[in-house]
Amino acid sequence: MSKPLRSVPYSLPRFSPALMQERIEVDLAVARARRTVRSFSSEPVPRQLIERAIEIAGTAPSGAHRQPWFFVAIGDPAMKAKIREAAEQEERAFYETRITPAWRDALAPLGTDFHKEHLTTAPWLIVLFRRDYEVQEDGTQAKSYYAQESVGIALGFLIQALHRVGLASLTHTPAPMTFLREICGRPVSEKPFVILPVGFCAPDCEVPDLQRKSLGEIAAFFEEE
Repeated sequence: MSKPLRSVPYSLPRFSPALMQERIEVDLAVARARRTVRSFSSEPVPRQLIERAIEIAGTAPSGAHRQPWFFVAIGDPAMKAKIREAAEQEERAFYETRITPAWRDALAPLGTDFHKEHLTTAPWLIVLFRRDYEVQEDGTQAKSYYAQESVGIALGFLIQALHRVGLASLTHTPAPMTFLREICGRPVSEKPFVILPVGFCAPDCEVPDLQRKSLGEIAAFFEEE
């Protein structure tokens, strides 16, 4: 039986209602400006920015505090090329033989195909792994609880952290992604979750003119009368 964690005092800063509203409006404006990008500049991005963004992602909540994630940040051109080659092989098979007609129709407005130049153009690739269990010193396995949900939350933290310092990203999930485990040297207890190319937007970058759903379309509120 694990010992209970020691409790420590905790509090959050309190702001005036007006300042709280001001801060949330600023955060909303920043979040609304985020777009998924497929056209990256090859301009270098300091490693320290990537490190800090990953540390922010690591503050995400997780089931039983297992923190079931592992990040592999890749700036090596040869390694990125190897990932691109393997990813495009899987993506070609997807677009040519695996995709359903409905899925093809859904992707058509975005103009995507199996060519993934961003995997070698972007200065960094962050490969996020979901750790299903950890092997203890005695050889037993400590299961990760709600691993899929926890890693998804950490990915959201990461994307927003990068966006807030002016770095673009793209969630890329070739299927299957098992080749990433071998290339990145990760154990069988970890499963690839996403490849995230990261960098500055290319000077000629364009994105689809998408519209996000309104508040009324994504939320409902029930208040005391």
